[in-house]
Amino acid sequence: MDFYITKEEVAKSLNQTLGVVEKRQTLPILSNVLFEVDESSLKLTATDLESEISTTSIISNFKSGGKTTAPARKLNDLCRLMPDSAEIHFFLDGDNLRIETESGKYNLSTLPSEDFPVFETEETQSQINISSQNLKNLISKTSFAMGNQDWRHYLNGLYMLIDDKTITTVATDAHRLAMATSSLNEAASESTSGIVPRKSINEIGKLVGDESENVVLQLGHTSIAANVSGTTFVSKLIEGKFPDYEQVIPSGESSLLEVDRKNFSESLSRVSVLSSEKYKGVRIITKKDSLNISANNPEKEQGEENLSCSYQGDEIDIAFNVNYLQEILSTIDSEKIEINFFGSEKSCLITDPNSKNLKYVVMPLLI
Repeated sequence: MDFYITKEEVAKSLNQTLGVVEKRQTLPILSNVLFEVDESSLKLTATDLESEISTTSIISNFKSGGKTTAPARKLNDLCRLMPDSAEIHFFLDGDNLRIETESGKYNLSTLPSEDFPVFETEETQSQINISSQNLKNLISKTSFAMGNQDWRHYLNGLYMLIDDKTITTVATDAHRLAMATSSLNEAASESTSGIVPRKSINEIGKLVGDESENVVLQLGHTSIAANVSGTTFVSKLIEGKFPDYEQVIPSGESSLLEVDRKNFSESLSRVSVLSSEKYKGVRIITKKDSLNISANNPEKEQGEENLSCSYQGDEIDIAFNVNYLQEILSTIDSEKIEINFFGSEKSCLITDPNSKNLKYVVMPLLI
């Protein structure tokens, strides 16, 4: 294996693989990235056995092809610190990977490419096409509500449902729920769903973050694959049945409150400074066109603010974890938000008045 490549090409590819490479590995080879070189390209692959990412770069000069594996983080740090526009010479010398530039020579140890784990992919997967912006929005507006190391493993991921020309993402940690829908570029051949693990959905989010191209998603019974701009990410799905989220979304007679999102968020921030460190609870009392926000703590400190709003319903006295409210407010783009109250002891439904595609549910806090 002997080739030349620009610093920008290899640094970008290495950076994309790093999210999959675990810092603490039981198998040494899992901290390595797989190099595969042919006459025109360099393919880099990283895996943690649960997911895999492969990305292709264009090489500038080909001498000979081959395969090897080398330490991902050392390689990334080294290439990232090379001078801009530098041409880097990679070649194998026995069990060592030699790296040369105009001013420097470096030597990294390798492990045999034959020992690099092969990720098993599904034969049959439902394939869809979606704009990268739509997929990015779906992930950013729902993934924050995923469980984190919950014993109910099926909560530690993002539920994805593909049905006809619609894709729906849902996340919940049993205290709040976030749901978003978006349209596909073309109808799916069949309805399919799965729970994408937290780490994997974050990697897909990074992958589509700066892209303008469409994304090809393949969702199977046990795995998901995302392909964008020559980079492919594959992950196993979480086994288990996702909760019936339609049952969680409150319905029926409610009292509607409309309030300025920015003002509401800023009031919550100020008042919550004096909330309990443990529960981060804020109390909300609604009256006609008025919203009272208050908090206190065991040191008997307290804060209170009154906000003007649009509200005609019954008086509601309810408390919420302020962090749950703030995370929802940060994902809504509109100037106003709508909160549907169904009583002082029931979950509320928060929506964006300018979008029917977003729904947020927050359970009340007993304080």
